[in-house]
Amino acid sequence: QVQLVESGGGLVQAGDSLRLSCAASGRAVSRYAAGWFRQAPGKERELVAAITASGGGTYYTDSVKGRFTISRDNAKNTMYLRMSNLQPEDTAVYYCAADTTQRGIRTDLHGYDLWGQGTQVTVSS
Repeated sequence: QVQLVESGGGLVQAGDSLRLSCAASGRAVSRYAAGWFRQAPGKERELVAAITASGGGTYYTDSVKGRFTISRDNAKNTMYLRMSNLQPEDTAVYYCAADTTQRGIRTDLHGYDLWGQGTQVTVSS
């Protein structure tokens, strides 16, 4: 059974940077599309960034373009989200997810079938 475990969240000030990690255990996930989502209090879970199985293709939601970078190291079975110039509106629980049915970009939340437990990111002004 595959498990995804996020780490790297925390409390930072506006303008700071963080790097989130998502480590997979139990099975290699290098064949799967993957992504990072976030959910703020009272809001729906939204896609932040997505990446193809190979890591060669990426997608970002408009609000994080130029500030966030998604990447993966398939040899380490780990995915990353580098976040820079963080703003209070980035405050949320961040989740990593994988779509075990295909290798391309998946933007539909409901297409992901593996989820981590989430890590809190709080940005103070």
